Amino acid sequence: MQKQVNSAYLQLFMRESKTAAMLTLDKLPDVSDVDAIALFDWMASKRSFSGSELKGHRYIKSCSAGYVTELCLHENGTLEEYTLFNRLPTKGTWKLEQGILDLEIMKGGNTYNSRVIANKAVNIHSAIEYKNTDLHAYVKLAQVMPVTESV
Repeated sequence: MQKQVNSAYLQLFMRESKTAAMLTLDKLPDVSDVDAIALFDWMASKRSFSGSELKGHRYIKSCSAGYVTELCLHENGTLEEYTLFNRLPTKGTWKLEQGILDLEIMKGGNTYNSRVIANKAVNIHSAIEYKNTDLHAYVKLAQVMPVTESV
C-alpha cells in the first residue's frame, strides 16, 4: 500500500506543479528524477486527513471533466454522491488510508476511484480520479461546514 500512497502523491505533485497535465502511474518519473526542492515544498503544503473531519461530513466535489457534486461521507464507510443542481444520487464507499481519503463511487456501470490528499492551508483538497481504471480527471474537494444552531 505504501507504493500506492507514494504514487498518489507524486502523480498529484506532477499535476499541481504544472510539470505535466496528468500522468498515468506507469508514466510517472522515478522520484529521483523530480526536482526535490519543489517536491518537498509541495509536500509541506499537504497534511493527513483525520477521521473526525471525514466521518459524517459533506464535501463539494468538482472535477476537470466538468462535474460538480455533493459527497456525504457516512460514519460506516459508505458515501452518497448527488449532482449539485438536479440531485441525481449515486453510492460508493470511502476509507482513510495512511492519511489519504480513498473514494470509490459507482455510477451508471462505471467505477470512479480517487485518492484525495489534504491541503494544509485551506479545506480545499485534491486528487487524481480514475474511471474504470483509466485516468479521468483532476478533482478538488471542498469541505462544507454545518450551520451552527444559535442558542
